[in-house]
Amino acid sequence: MPASRPLPPAALAAMNRRDFLSRAASGTVVAAMGGGMLWVLSDRLTGEAKAMTLADGRPRLPPGQRVLEALRPMGGVPGSPSPADVKIKIYGEVDKPFELDWNGLLAEPQTEIEADVHCVTGWSLLGAAWKGVRVSHLAEKAGLKKTARHVVFEGAHGYTANVLLGEALAPDVLVAHRHAGKPLARPHGSPVRAMVPGLYFWKSTKWLTGIKFVARDEPGYWETRGYHNHADPWKEERYA
Repeated sequence: MPASRPLPPAALAAMNRRDFLSRAASGTVVAAMGGGMLWVLSDRLTGEAKAMTLADGRPRLPPGQRVLEALRPMGGVPGSPSPADVKIKIYGEVDKPFELDWNGLLAEPQTEIEADVHCVTGWSLLGAAWKGVRVSHLAEKAGLKKTARHVVFEGAHGYTANVLLGEALAPDVLVAHRHAGKPLARPHGSPVRAMVPGLYFWKSTKWLTGIKFVARDEPGYWETRGYHNHADPWKEERYA
């Protein structure tokens, strides 16, 4: 049997367009443009999520959110994509500061979770699969001091995001290196990012370089530019 030939780009584009128009006509999706690409929001998934509740009684989908079918890149100035350049400082209000390289990160106990993530721009991704190391484990290894009250997640080129200590130590908060069963893609913070699903997604610092435990709050990049200091999606804490 002869090997199948790949379709020409024009044919692929036509098929993609027909698929999108078919979906749009059904009333189940809308288009969201960004970065020159098409992102599909699902009305069906949004409706289903609105009917769900979390274990604590909150609605699964925070107010003002619609469900996206795949994780959307949200910009930022990338750091190095090479695992060989990974160096994550664990320091601040700790007794035993240390640094993790790529191999060191993989040698720590690994955790796999499924979590919903919510972007301040209004999209959510439900049941996303992540793998990495719990921040609570790293805090314990570093010997967290009683004086620590906040965590600052540091990224490439000076980006930072601040999180209350108790929220940063939640069991679903990770230093993540895999998403959806694959290594993190470059636009999503490869090789390593923070993953803080309980807060708006800008708190989940991409291209992670450090985790600093501090006694006093240190508002980060977006927090000093008008975004809310806490960022609870269920309270719609989008802006200060």
